[in-house]
Amino acid sequence: MTKIEITGDIKDKKFHFIAIGGIGMSGLAKYLIEAGCEVSGSDIEKSKYTEKLEKIGAKVYIGHNADYIKPDMVVIASTAIRPTNPEVVRAKELGLEVYHRSDLLSYISKQFKDKTFLGFSGTHGKTTTSGLCSYILDKIGENPSFVVGGYVPELNTNARHGSKEFFVAELDESDGTVVKYTPSINVINNLELDHTDFYSDGFIGILNTFSKFLSGLDETSKNIINIDNTGSRSLIENNKGKRFITFGIDNPADYIAKNIRYADLGSTFVVERMGQNLGEIQMTIPGKHNVYNALAVIAALVERGFYFDKIAPYFKGFTGMGRRFQKVAEFDNITVIDDYAHHPSEIKTTLDSVKDLSNRTVAIFQPHRYTRLQNFWDEFLTSFDSVDKLIVLDVYGASEDYIEGITSENFASKLNHRDSVWVGGSIEDACEKILPMLKPYDIVLTLGAGSVTKVGATLKNLHEKMVTK
Repeated sequence: MTKIEITGDIKDKKFHFIAIGGIGMSGLAKYLIEAGCEVSGSDIEKSKYTEKLEKIGAKVYIGHNADYIKPDMVVIASTAIRPTNPEVVRAKELGLEVYHRSDLLSYISKQFKDKTFLGFSGTHGKTTTSGLCSYILDKIGENPSFVVGGYVPELNTNARHGSKEFFVAELDESDGTVVKYTPSINVINNLELDHTDFYSDGFIGILNTFSKFLSGLDETSKNIINIDNTGSRSLIENNKGKRFITFGIDNPADYIAKNIRYADLGSTFVVERMGQNLGEIQMTIPGKHNVYNALAVIAALVERGFYFDKIAPYFKGFTGMGRRFQKVAEFDNITVIDDYAHHPSEIKTTLDSVKDLSNRTVAIFQPHRYTRLQNFWDEFLTSFDSVDKLIVLDVYGASEDYIEGITSENFASKLNHRDSVWVGGSIEDACEKILPMLKPYDIVLTLGAGSVTKVGATLKNLHEKMVTK
């Protein structure tokens, strides 16, 4: 049987997603539905994303079953889906190619070959920068098409089939698939060792992947990169034949932030381009890392041809991405902020945003993947020095198998933190133990890429039940 290729008109195909409820997969599915495609998918449980997809026309199945796969489908799966999945097995029996989600995103991006494709990559910040860029383009009336790896609160979505002029996407490097894309405006936020389950050869593997990525871009592509980051500078050094447009704070750059004034939950700074004062930016999300994020988007849009004065007023209206320093609960004068940070340097950066607050800060950390905890064990041990109290939850293994000795209990026992504790069990059981540890006016940060995101709501519900008893 001839396999169905991802080529030609996007509307001519039926798409089926295995694990449709994830943030990235659901965004792709939503984009296709809005483009007029027939979409179905399966997942192990319902979620807010599967429910939203059903409301706009997707056929969503709960549980995986070979019967869902038909001979006329384009089948899409994520990295986490194993070859033994019954839908993967049936697709192979029917002679169908099972495409990775990156193949679909690449296919979509090629629809904008003669337009503007803005791609945001790098170890950290790509979700925020791609979301911020989509938001700014929307606010100035461009109605961009976008697929990003997080929820943009102001746009009430993680994806949109909008205009045919602009496409914004987050380009993932975790599995090497970043090489499949050819953005016309290419932003590399930073480079650092992560995803050691894939990059077994260390940072050199990431460097080689991004060098390959750069070699596949058109000569007219604009490469925008953070000059302050050590890994980014290594990439520049390894690709001397490429023209880079730089942004930074601490080193001379084409785009530089000066006169930075930090507030509790925001910042104000002046942007200079090649020595010329462009004007001031106000941000309502905290931290130096978000100054970098704003600079990356400013450079991308100004290089695309937008006047600084046109885009600048809208940065202060961006409240951040879902799961990126997102306030998720308030009760008993306690504020819970949820953040996706799951790498040691991400965690340090997030915690730096609140270290000067007068409130007591409590970090609730859920290690994400056994391999990451194993390979960054020592770095994680020193990531939480600035918080007053640290609570460590059980490892969220994702699709990984347990590694002997790599447990949160063992990790917590090695911490030198003045006030740290391991709390095991399910999220619900853990929260019952955590709630009595909290005090009024605490700032609580939940950190990790797994189910820790449920902690804020769970704590609030438990508190409300206690109050009403």
